[in-house]
Amino acid sequence: MRSAQRAHPRTPSTNWSPWPSNTAARTMSQWSSSTSTVAERPSGGQRSGGRLLDAAVDRRVAFGRSRRGAEVTHDGRGTFARQFRPIRRSSPGRLAREQWGRGEAIQQADTADRPRAVDVVTGETEAVEWVAGPLGLSPGSPVVYRSRRFLVDGRAVQLATSYLPVDLARGTAIMRPDAGPGGIYARLAESGHGPAAFTEYLRARMPLPDETDRLALPEGALVVEVTRHAFDDSARCVEVNRMILDGSAYLLDYTFTA
Repeated sequence: MRSAQRAHPRTPSTNWSPWPSNTAARTMSQWSSSTSTVAERPSGGQRSGGRLLDAAVDRRVAFGRSRRGAEVTHDGRGTFARQFRPIRRSSPGRLAREQWGRGEAIQQADTADRPRAVDVVTGETEAVEWVAGPLGLSPGSPVVYRSRRFLVDGRAVQLATSYLPVDLARGTAIMRPDAGPGGIYARLAESGHGPAAFTEYLRARMPLPDETDRLALPEGALVVEVTRHAFDDSARCVEVNRMILDGSAYLLDYTFTA
């Protein structure tokens, strides 16, 4: 078991903040590749416990604006709603080395055998301040990014973009849509920079228009914004990950010793 006495990593700049000041993050540029990986597990039984929707609700659900936690399926008798089972996101266990070290995706700890899919875009972009600061870079420096949209049971539940130093990620499997077993943390470990500690910053907020569209959020829905810093054994920050969670889709579970 890894010792819990490790000194807590510190961010490179005392003026750094995980959130930009009243502005959205800069749009990513220089997109290099994309893919859509569809889960192969069957999604049977998703209609059980549903109720028939009236035509007005059906139209609103079709446009993703009145979902309120419900999903829909269609058959010859009409449109049915079913309750989405919240995803239990257990920390810090989901980030344990034992998870990605044995070649499993972190999302496997959250969703187990539930059908899931992910859309991936990778490339390089210029680091904004909240990315550059923790990575020890100047704003505008090139960084590698991996942008993902995660779907569970056919529902878009999370957006996530990881930013990594080019000296660790450029030209590696990290820039492939499929980074291989264990994902980017396993690839970082292979180069001697595997994560040894993490810090996460959370806040609830209203979604940006693009987030509303990509997650098909209903009016008034909240998202949970999570910014994660991953540190290697030398306390170097090797990843900044900004995640946007559909607030109604997740149960955030934290377990730690006193």
